[in-house]
Amino acid sequence: MSETNPTRLTREFTEAGAEIATITIDHPPLNLFDRPLIDALIADLAALTAQPPRAVLIRAEGKVVSGGVDVHVFEGRSAEQGAQLWRELFDRIIHPLEALPCPVVFAAHGLTLTAAFEMSLACDIILAAPKAKFGLVETVVGLTPSMGGPQRLAERAGSGRAREFVMTGDLYDAATMADWGVVNAVHDDVDTAARALVTRLADGPTRAHAATKQIIEAWRSGGVAHADSVTPEVSGALFDTADLRGAVRSFLDVGPGKATYKGE
Repeated sequence: MSETNPTRLTREFTEAGAEIATITIDHPPLNLFDRPLIDALIADLAALTAQPPRAVLIRAEGKVVSGGVDVHVFEGRSAEQGAQLWRELFDRIIHPLEALPCPVVFAAHGLTLTAAFEMSLACDIILAAPKAKFGLVETVVGLTPSMGGPQRLAERAGSGRAREFVMTGDLYDAATMADWGVVNAVHDDVDTAARALVTRLADGPTRAHAATKQIIEAWRSGGVAHADSVTPEVSGALFDTADLRGAVRSFLDVGPGKATYKGE
C-alpha cells in the first residue's frame, strides 16, 4: 500500500499482448471500506472506464478481503444523506464495474464482508479459496445491504437464499457459496487460479465477451424477451470486428481453437 492510496491499479500484458488490469485492495489492517478506500475505488474504476483493458482482476492483500464498512461512514447521516451515499456507490462503483466492456474476475482469499461482497456480486466471475467466508452483516447496525447485494445475490442464488443470507447476517463458506451458484469455483491457490483465468479471458474475443455482457444485462433488466430483442443487433455487430473475421478464417484454414484475438 502507498502512503496515500489504499488501492493499487496496475496494468500488464499477456504474452499474446492483451492488457490486464488489476485492482488490489491493500488497506490494513482489515481493508475496511472507509472514505479513502471508497474514493480510491471510484478513481480506479473511472480510469478503467476511460481506458478499458481486455480483462480485470479484483483482489486484496492481507488476511481478509475486507472486514466490511467503517461504521463511521454511517454515523450521523440523515435519511437523505444515507440515500445519497447509496446513489453515489451505485453510480460510481457498482454500475461502472458492471458496465466495463470486458470480463471482470473477483478473487476472494479470505473473509469477504458487506461492501466487498457486494462488489464481487457486480463482477462476472467470483473465485474463492476454501477458507473464504462471505457475509452481509449489516443487521448488526440496523441496516440492510444497499450496494446491490441482496438483489444480485437473489439473481445468483434465488430470492429465498438471499433473504436467509441477509436476514440472519450469518457467514457462509466458499463451498456453500459454490453450491448455491454464487461462487463460480473454489481453488486452493485462488490468486494463481484467478490470474490464469484472467489471462485466458484477456486473450479471448473481447468484443464478443462485451456482447455477452450486454445480452445478459438485457435479460437482467427485461427478461428473455428483452434479451432476444437486443441480441440480433448486439451479436450482429460482431461481424464487423477483425476478431470474428480472423477467427472464422482460422477455423476454416486450420480448425477450431487456433484463432488469436486482438480485441478489435
